[in-house]
Amino acid sequence: MSKPFDLYDITIIGAGPVGLFAAFYAAGMRGMRTKILEALGVTGGQLTVLYPEKYIYDVPGFPKILAKDLAKQLEVQAMAYKPTLILDEKVVDLKRLDGGIWELQTVKGVHFSKTVLITAGHGAFTPRKLGNPSVERFENMGVYYSVTDKWMFKDKKVMIVGGGDSAVDWALNLKDIAAEVILVHRRGEFRAHEGSVIELFHSPVKIMIPYEVKEAYGKDRLEAVKIFNNKTNEEVVLEVDALILQLGHLVDVSLFKGWGLEMEGNAIKVNGRMETNLPGVYAAGDIAHQTDSVKLALLATGFGQAAIAVNVAKNYIDPKASLFPGHSSEKRM
Repeated sequence: MSKPFDLYDITIIGAGPVGLFAAFYAAGMRGMRTKILEALGVTGGQLTVLYPEKYIYDVPGFPKILAKDLAKQLEVQAMAYKPTLILDEKVVDLKRLDGGIWELQTVKGVHFSKTVLITAGHGAFTPRKLGNPSVERFENMGVYYSVTDKWMFKDKKVMIVGGGDSAVDWALNLKDIAAEVILVHRRGEFRAHEGSVIELFHSPVKIMIPYEVKEAYGKDRLEAVKIFNNKTNEEVVLEVDALILQLGHLVDVSLFKGWGLEMEGNAIKVNGRMETNLPGVYAAGDIAHQTDSVKLALLATGFGQAAIAVNVAKNYIDPKASLFPGHSSEKRM
């Protein structure tokens, strides 16, 4: 290019847990000039936005840790090495310029980078709704799709809808805070972790299966919910203060397809080096799918993939650089 521009070694799209760890690894372990672009106004991704008050049990070194605390520690770890962090700036286009430089167009400006690492979780996600107007009219007035402060439900009657990990985890998290917790699931089987389901059935949580929500009632805010048994059609009206819908999320990865990335379902296809089909562009975490491996949507897996991607990116920029940087215990951090 004829005019000067601010060029980074690596730009990370997404400041969720995997993106933050990748930033630490790139800036701290590999000495790369690092930038993070995040569409939201906060770091931490789903840990911060969807379930900050939930405990995480499967991160090495932590028997259990609140999601928001894990997100904060990851941010502290990353920012110690002074990567450039830009929030509220969604990347909308990615194109390769002469010389192999990548141009990242955002809603606010343009960024340039030698390599790009996509750690965008599941992509753009929105909560799945029931499509029931009587329920949706009480959104944020008793109807919620996420929990940012579990203490707001203290001594309340809470109904949770869903059968996956989020629904079961919240039922267990709130059982000692709320006055009553009712879990409604349309099937007899749960998709949640087996250990959590066993704990659920030995808890004081009232389990209503196979039931579905039919109608919500109230004046200025939610006051009651009618549910029905989808096998017998029996209907029950229960007074509740809050309805928490945990029905999963709708994922939109159309943006990545438009950049020319090869996809595998709703994930970006990568090889064992976390390389996409675009040279110098990598993906790690939930958004990545290794075609020759097993896909596990786990933080532990994402952290490992981030380290691989950063080391490969370093070697891509500088072929003389070793893929293996040595152990952190051997370095003065």
